[in-house]
Amino acid sequence: MPSSNNTMLKQEPIALDIQHLNVYFGEGHEKFRAVKDVSISVAAGGSYGLVGESGSGKSTVLRAVSGLVPSWDGTVAVNGEPISKKREMSYCRTIQMVFQDPYASLHPRHSIDRTLSEPLRLHKFDNIDDRVNQALVDVGLGRSFRFRYPHQLSGGQRQRVAIARALMLEPDILLLDEPTSALDVSVQAEILNLLSDIRKTRQLTYILVTHDLAVVAHMCDEIAVMSHGEIVEVMDVETMRDSKPQHEYTRELLEASEGYQPEA
Repeated sequence: MPSSNNTMLKQEPIALDIQHLNVYFGEGHEKFRAVKDVSISVAAGGSYGLVGESGSGKSTVLRAVSGLVPSWDGTVAVNGEPISKKREMSYCRTIQMVFQDPYASLHPRHSIDRTLSEPLRLHKFDNIDDRVNQALVDVGLGRSFRFRYPHQLSGGQRQRVAIARALMLEPDILLLDEPTSALDVSVQAEILNLLSDIRKTRQLTYILVTHDLAVVAHMCDEIAVMSHGEIVEVMDVETMRDSKPQHEYTRELLEASEGYQPEA
């Protein structure tokens, strides 16, 4: 199975190292291995893409890393420290996740203020008011949104709140699960540019899951292509832009990607 060598960012320390990850669903004779022997390494400050068709296992990798899927084996190390299946509360201050659907990921009866301030209170941060106000400014909303509710926001605005929530505990790593696929085309580029700016200003490490090759071409340094739970190819973004993959599945994925233009 191919593995990443982080050739583009080889001078940087490894922020997230996943080796021989298997993820299972079901029990007994119905047990199913959804992710099979996946190994990737992501350099600190890098942006790594997981691409593939629906059902390829890419989102399941993120859920295992975030602690949302308990049935896995292999090793996962964050900043050189191996993690166990039972996560400490402090883990939330290292890794946060932005989910695909901003309509489902925000509690409909919680104000934006409660959504953003609650994790700060749980982790005993100070200056909560200032932190919430600044987070809203950082994601391009402003303080006037603080006491609104999700139903009063557009899809793009909700996703900005979801990004702000992920940033509240000042994590090192963001897991991005199709962060723009549920949004109108008109606002997708705004959210991607926001994420790019935040990565640069905060020196964050990203793992981005998407089926959209144009998105990874814009956002990522290195890409792993997944099919049926396995990584079939790892390449840098320049190889993808040049349409020079090695694996047949990757070539088919490039050809089938609507609107993707390698020369763009």
